[in-house]
Amino acid sequence: MRLYVGGLPYQTTEQDLTDLFTPVGNVTETAIIMDRDTGRSKGFGFVEMSNDQEARTAIERLNGTSLGDRTIIVNEARQRQATGSNGSQGRERRSNSSYRSDRY
Repeated sequence: MRLYVGGLPYQTTEQDLTDLFTPVGNVTETAIIMDRDTGRSKGFGFVEMSNDQEARTAIERLNGTSLGDRTIIVNEARQRQATGSNGSQGRERRSNSSYRSDRY
């Protein structure tokens, strides 16, 4: 089961997440989400546990606990919402190339 982990201190590493969750069960994958422009952590990540029971135990034990100076949120990750890849929220994007030629 994939878990969402929010409220992470910005300096948290994937190894830190592995170390935090390993006492609860077998961690198969971790990911810290980084801002693509700055390269800095966005303060959340994901942990994949080997089975659902270990994941539920991790939620019970770790949700609301402190990591560094922050209180973390641990819950079951939801499927990512499908959004338009161009950020236009369903609107068709048209080129403005004809705009100038029509005016002048």
